[in-house]
Amino acid sequence: MTEEIKMAIDEAKEQMSQAISHLTSQLQKIRAGKANPSMLDSVFVDYYGSQTPLAQVANVSTLDARTITVQPWEKAMLDEIAKGIMNSNLGLNPQNNGELIIINIPVLTEERRKELVKRAKAEGEDAKISIRNQRKDANNFIKELKDDGLSEDIAKRGEDEVQKVVDSFSTKVDALIDAKEKDIMTV
Repeated sequence: MTEEIKMAIDEAKEQMSQAISHLTSQLQKIRAGKANPSMLDSVFVDYYGSQTPLAQVANVSTLDARTITVQPWEKAMLDEIAKGIMNSNLGLNPQNNGELIIINIPVLTEERRKELVKRAKAEGEDAKISIRNQRKDANNFIKELKDDGLSEDIAKRGEDEVQKVVDSFSTKVDALIDAKEKDIMTV
C-alpha cells in the first residue's frame, strides 16, 4: 500500500473513533433506571447571570441505585439548581431539603425501557452511518488514486483494509449498543 492510502485510512480511523466517542457520550445520557451523576451533565444553572454547568456549582453524587444528591457549594444556589434540573427536560423531580437537592430516580416501566432501547439503537445507527460515510470517503480517495495511475492490486488491498477497519468499528458500535440494551432492560 502507498503512503497516501495509509494516511487516508488513518484519517478514516480518526473520524470513526470520534463517532464511537460521540456514541458513548450519547448513550450515557440515556438513563437506564439507575442513578448516575452523569445524568445531570446536560443541566445548566443560572449562576449570577451566566449559564453554568451544574458540576461547576455543586457536587453531584449518588446515595444508592435510585437517588442522586446535589450538594451546592453555596446554599444560595439551591433554588437555582432545582430550577435548572426542572428545566432540563430530564423528567426528574428535585426535592430541596435546605441543605442539598435530592432526586429520586423513578423505576422505568417496560414500555419506557423499550423506548429507551429504541433510542439507543437509533444512536448506534447514526454512528454506523458516520462510519460508512468515512468508508465511502476513503474508497473514493483510493479510486481517485487509481484513476491517477495506481495499480489495481494496490487499490484493491487498500479498499480491503478500509473494509476491515469499518468492520472493527461496526463491531464496537454493536457491542456498545448491546451493553446499553442489557443495562436498560435489567430491572
